[in-house]
Amino acid sequence: MIDDYQDGNALAGPLSEIFTPDVTTAEARCAGCARTGPVATLRLYHHAPGLVARCPACEEILLRMVRTPEAAWLDMRGITALRIPLP
Repeated sequence: MIDDYQDGNALAGPLSEIFTPDVTTAEARCAGCARTGPVATLRLYHHAPGLVARCPACEEILLRMVRTPEAAWLDMRGITALRIPLP
């Protein structure tokens, strides 16, 4: 059997193209109710140790972001798909 794959470093170029644009214009699909809309329309709560973004329709948690001095942690398990417009 031939291993026909590359390691994750091959994602550097394609992902840099995706994560450069303003993600608030991207459309996120909620895992809870399937609502699709711009990230900018999510309800953002910042009273926790980090940021929590909820669906405006069903209040499912779509995104969590926590920053430490060394890194940023991003949990997007509440988003089934993220459509990012490219220039």
